Amino acid sequence: MALRVFCNSCSCEPRKPTPRFCLTSCGHVFCEVCLQKGEKDKCLICKTACQTLVLSKQINPDLQALFMGVDVLCNKYSKEITQISEFQEKHRKHLLIHYKQKAAKLEESLKKATQQIQQIQCMKPPEKTPQLPFSSTSRNPFSIPSRKQNGYSSYPLHSSHPSASETVEAMEIDPVPSPMRKV
Repeated sequence: MALRVFCNSCSCEPRKPTPRFCLTSCGHVFCEVCLQKGEKDKCLICKTACQTLVLSKQINPDLQALFMGVDVLCNKYSKEITQISEFQEKHRKHLLIHYKQKAAKLEESLKKATQQIQQIQCMKPPEKTPQLPFSSTSRNPFSIPSRKQNGYSSYPLHSSHPSASETVEAMEIDPVPSPMRKV
């Protein structure tokens, strides 16, 4: 059922002979008689500046839709929405297939890289932890001989600093070379 058109000023409806009706840019509808009573380019209801358009079958389809019944509009737009929805779904499926193929290629590359790493690890002999040439029980080549042995005074030279042997024993040695260090 189409929307009944009536003048927003005098509430008259179209009849034969029908006065022309106009739609304002502010959304009001007036018959030609009332429109001529008001000020030019000014709405009779909201008093704002506006433009008018004569209602006819030749007006823009979007404006014609304002006067169509909701059931007619639902059928019309339902068909359009269905077409748009099917179009968009088809493109989503194509995109999904593309990403699935891309993911499969990446998974295959990851699998190959993992296999290569495992093969390299199997071929490489296990690394042994390097043994230091001295231990805490053996004589430390970096230790300073006792002051009594070499005839020097028994007074400590630097009592606040640890001896070289204490420093070497306290150091931890990393068997794996640092990537920053040149070997």
